[in-house]
Amino acid sequence: MRNISKAFPGVQALSDVTFKVRPGTVHALMGENGAGKSTLMKCLFGIYKPDEGDIYLNGDKVAINSSKDALNLGISMIHQELHPVPHRNVMENIWLGRFPMTGFWPLKFVNEKQMAVDTLRLFRELDIDIDPKARTGALSVSKIQSLEIVKAVSYHSKVIVMDEPTSSLTGNEVEHLFSIMNRLRSQGVSIVYISHKMEEILRISDDVTIMRDGKYVGTWQAGELTTDLIITRMVGRDLTERYPERTNIPGETRMQVRQLSSTNPKSYQHVSFELRKGEILGIGGLVGAQRTELVEALFGLRPVASGIISINGKPVKIKSPSDAKKNNMALLTEERRVTGIFPVLSVYENTVIANLRRYQNWAFLLNERRGIEDARTNVEKLRTKTPSVNTQIRNLSGGNQQKVLLARWLLTEPEILLLDEPTRGIDVGAKFEIYSIITQLATQGKSIIMISSEMPELLGMSDRIMVMSEGRMTGILEGQEASEEEIMRLAAQQRSADPGGEVDEYASHRQG
Repeated sequence: MRNISKAFPGVQALSDVTFKVRPGTVHALMGENGAGKSTLMKCLFGIYKPDEGDIYLNGDKVAINSSKDALNLGISMIHQELHPVPHRNVMENIWLGRFPMTGFWPLKFVNEKQMAVDTLRLFRELDIDIDPKARTGALSVSKIQSLEIVKAVSYHSKVIVMDEPTSSLTGNEVEHLFSIMNRLRSQGVSIVYISHKMEEILRISDDVTIMRDGKYVGTWQAGELTTDLIITRMVGRDLTERYPERTNIPGETRMQVRQLSSTNPKSYQHVSFELRKGEILGIGGLVGAQRTELVEALFGLRPVASGIISINGKPVKIKSPSDAKKNNMALLTEERRVTGIFPVLSVYENTVIANLRRYQNWAFLLNERRGIEDARTNVEKLRTKTPSVNTQIRNLSGGNQQKVLLARWLLTEPEILLLDEPTRGIDVGAKFEIYSIITQLATQGKSIIMISSEMPELLGMSDRIMVMSEGRMTGILEGQEASEEEIMRLAAQQRSADPGGEVDEYASHRQG
């Protein structure tokens, strides 16, 4: 890709970018959110048409005006947001739009037998174990990810773009993905790998290209780089500290949860903990620990079978998000693109939507001018990068979308913030800014529960860490005493078969 430029209204997304990929290599493409990585790849895949620049494949200049053109040329892209057809089976998702047919016109039918044979052949080549006739919506995220890779390979692709492929995968699932990538690399396939996870980049990549503010910074062999060097070149400055200095001092108990159990016996059961004023309480655990289900229950999104939630010493009933908001609670959900933002609405509308009554006048009409003023104030306060508050939020980077969602809930003036994976899919520079906001809120006396699957983040940000395993609270560790080994030990504990020990479990772990 030579001298690629692309502009959107109010934003120069790419400026004279050149990007080269060698055959049979994994080429990492890195940069902060908003650096232009995904935009560059969407130009390669025909989703966007560059304003300037040329694309060459095997030395020949090519015209890519649509995704179909890209696929026909052997270029595939696996997007960060997976969008399978959930109610159709696996093989139908792979061959969608190009089913093998049998019979003669006008009586032509889908040749399901041939489709199954072709699917199994691809699965064997990539060492994937999925039932071709399984309903896609019932698969785990990692298997859907594998399904997308199979679909890309089925086009005989020589270039495969993977945009944040490990953001929702466990350690074992990442290992399997890497084995597939190594197999493809050995077959001469070029893989463009977009990720914010430094350790993965240095481990799997041959070459690394870094972008900043829509411009090309440089390309290096992965062996020449370190994590600190990558960060410096990404953000354009030395980032000596990954986490801000914390000045918050946890005080008296603000919320107490006793023996909280889900109506689903396979979900969280008999969970007890306390949350203090001015405290950041981290929640750690492996996939399936039911952390998200727990905080969604606290916010009234999921039914509770039994247990007591007390706020400032008084038991409260939270059966809906409205009840939670009345008790000064806020929830930043795990998947901002699915359950957070309203993509076609503006930054202003996304900011005020949880607090519309604040902007109603005596006739119940919205005072839009006041809402826009508040949105602008929060854009400045949180240093959100956006052309204006009238820009559609889907045009912002992930980190800036997250800041808008934080602003949305801060306008409700909460005392308890539930943050579910607040930095997922966000680059290291934007992460530091989100961390700084969280720390400032704790210093102001806000109580924060933060779920994170990143161990360094839990250790770097939490005053205490509650660890869950298979729906049970297995321990609470004081921040300064916690370690990755101790968290993993507690996270890997099996669910006890003895229901009688759960009250004692709270008593034994509440002091850490």
